[in-house]
Amino acid sequence: MGHPPLEFSDCYLDSPDFRERLKCYEQELERTNKFIKEVIKDGNALIAAIRGYSSAVQKFSQTLQSFQFDFIGDTLTDDEINIAESFKEFAELLHEVELERSMMVQNASDLLIKPLENFRKEQIGFTKERKKKFEKDGEKFYSMLDRHLHLSSKKKESQLQEADLQVDKERHNFFESSLEYVYQIQEVQESKKFSIVEPVLAFLHSLFTYNNLTVELTQDFLPYKQQLQLSLQNTRNHFSSTREELEDLKKRMKEAPLTCKLPGQPTIEGYLYTQEKWALGISWVKYYCQYEKEAKTLRMTPMDQKPGAKQGTLDLTLKSCVRRKTDSIDKRFCFDIETNERAGTITLQALSEANRRLWMEAMDGKEPIYHSPITKQEEMELNEVGFKFVRKCINAVETKGITTEGIYRTVGSNIQVQKLLNTFFDPKCPGDVDLQSGDWDIKTITSSLKFYLRNLSEPVMTYKLHKELVLAAKSENLDYRLGAIHALVYKLPDKNREMLELLIQHLVNICEHSRENLMSPSNMGVIFGPTLMRAQEDTVAAMMNIKFQNIVVEILIEHFGKIYSGPPEDTTAPPVPPPRVAARRHKPITISKRPLRERPIFFGASVEETGADWHSQTPNGSSSTEVPKPLHRSRLPAPRPGGEEPGRSPAEGRPYPRTEAEVGRMVARLQDGGVKSGSKAANGMVASPALRTATLQAKRPAPRPGIYSKEGEPGAVVLPEARHKECHCPRENSRYPNQPSPLHIMRWIDWGVWEASHLESSACSSARGIGKPEQLEMWAQAQQPQGLIRSLPPDLS
Repeated sequence: MGHPPLEFSDCYLDSPDFRERLKCYEQELERTNKFIKEVIKDGNALIAAIRGYSSAVQKFSQTLQSFQFDFIGDTLTDDEINIAESFKEFAELLHEVELERSMMVQNASDLLIKPLENFRKEQIGFTKERKKKFEKDGEKFYSMLDRHLHLSSKKKESQLQEADLQVDKERHNFFESSLEYVYQIQEVQESKKFSIVEPVLAFLHSLFTYNNLTVELTQDFLPYKQQLQLSLQNTRNHFSSTREELEDLKKRMKEAPLTCKLPGQPTIEGYLYTQEKWALGISWVKYYCQYEKEAKTLRMTPMDQKPGAKQGTLDLTLKSCVRRKTDSIDKRFCFDIETNERAGTITLQALSEANRRLWMEAMDGKEPIYHSPITKQEEMELNEVGFKFVRKCINAVETKGITTEGIYRTVGSNIQVQKLLNTFFDPKCPGDVDLQSGDWDIKTITSSLKFYLRNLSEPVMTYKLHKELVLAAKSENLDYRLGAIHALVYKLPDKNREMLELLIQHLVNICEHSRENLMSPSNMGVIFGPTLMRAQEDTVAAMMNIKFQNIVVEILIEHFGKIYSGPPEDTTAPPVPPPRVAARRHKPITISKRPLRERPIFFGASVEETGADWHSQTPNGSSSTEVPKPLHRSRLPAPRPGGEEPGRSPAEGRPYPRTEAEVGRMVARLQDGGVKSGSKAANGMVASPALRTATLQAKRPAPRPGIYSKEGEPGAVVLPEARHKECHCPRENSRYPNQPSPLHIMRWIDWGVWEASHLESSACSSARGIGKPEQLEMWAQAQQPQGLIRSLPPDLS
């Protein structure tokens, strides 16, 4: 229940009821004063917290910006380039968000704290001073009245008249103070309704304006997030494939450390001890030796016992090598060599008996000891039986298992695979196996096909063309990649090209059913990249190129029709362009270089303050005379079922945002390029499932569509029930002015409400037809209640 009004006539009566009502007003005033203090205190805490949070985010952004990915090898895939640039993109996005936040916070104190503090000090403080004066004058008046009433009537007439005049003067002062106090306290009581709410409204408007900007940035981030998720999953699949090959190479190195040699490496190298004869005795010096068998050159680098210490090298030409007799020296594992550069023999000590045998074998020692080579797995040939086996496997897979989920990814039993291969390649009756029967399941057939292709004496795409194919996949130019691979395919031997065509056609058929089997060209590339291509040397450097082998197979699948429609006009592949010199034809995904959006802004000043100069700057800094349009708050229409936001179009140069369900399906298909925990893929890779972050859209109702102007940019909001033409209110394009007052903001809001809900189309047209500003002022005031329009829009004036 509200307070009863204080009548000015009650000031003269000064009744107990008047004093009681006045006390209620004073209590309300004190409660309001306490409330404003709390708002100021909490507002300052909120602003400080926002500043602290912004500083923490900026520090986090700088940390992300400072990190740079290093990579193994000489070239990155497109997905790896996207990943390498991701931290920079994250930092740019966070920086843009915090720039908007800082622009909002920098004037938050002027919008919220200062107006409230001024109202509390100037209005409420002034009212308290009036109260003190009222109480002081009242106390003075009533004390004088008491003394006056106790005067004796026997006093002189002149004394009584003087006392009456004094009492009347004090009564007049008291009544005047009472009137001023009542007027002031009622004025504060009424003015607080807008004087307190206006600053909070301005602050919330700036806060929600920032939130609206972050929503737009989130929409810009969504397609980048989806593309980056795909790049991450592709890279994880490539890593899983490479890891399996590296594990296999590591096992082979444990069994025979010196069997894997890079081209151009010495025949044998390692540490040897050399006997040095001095005048005072004999010493053994440690050397790192490298021997090249063809040139018979031995390079010896003396090594100090201190780690890392190094001295000059010694190059010798070998003449002969003889094993040292055991009883002729007290050291073990010794042998003698003769060189052209030194007279006499040089005694060397190997690290073990097996190590000495290897050195003497490499140097053609007089007592060479040959060890039997490591038995390799029986290799298979690309012959008629092999073609028959591949065709039968393909027919069986396409007949009864082409829609099987994870086909070629899941592996069959090793026992069954060996049984099928031994039966099919039996020399007595080769090819006498019916794969259409129920004896062989799909997993066994697919695993047997991959086993056969992997154990060919030479891979389908040959050792000779391996390096050229990898270089083609490393090219930055997508057209060059396709053209080079197209040309190299027709450099393959006829039977290899025929086998490759047979297999790629089969993989294309499988990928056409990717909705059922969840096997995309990228997944098939991960599986068949190490199967169809293989480096001749088993090294870590070769393993690092497996991801580019996968890309070659993926290109063959995606462009099968073009590649096998016929040989290219020029069968010679063009030279490989130097990396990172020409501009990339396939640019990495980015969000930091997207077109700038038009931002909603505040009124910096009223029309009277800014004058008629509406020449402003565009968001990117260029000068423009086009007047931006404000974004008015209004009731929004119901969202269209299954429709898009009116006026909004995807930004050029960016992928169109997909729904969360579509992204989930794409990521799930990519995850199936690996295997579930506890099983191995057909090519040996083990992939961990990609983690999907729970999205906000899944936990809240669908957002209401925004209202846009005809140009598709945020503009004046038009109420559904309004039938008038859009009359936009231009304003100065300064997003957050130095000191915007709540009055300026209220002018903008009032004009927007009046424009959106009251102007009729005919009236708006006639208003624009009025020539003089004075006539327009009179017309506008006649249209609206008194005080609703506080200033005219500049485009009308």
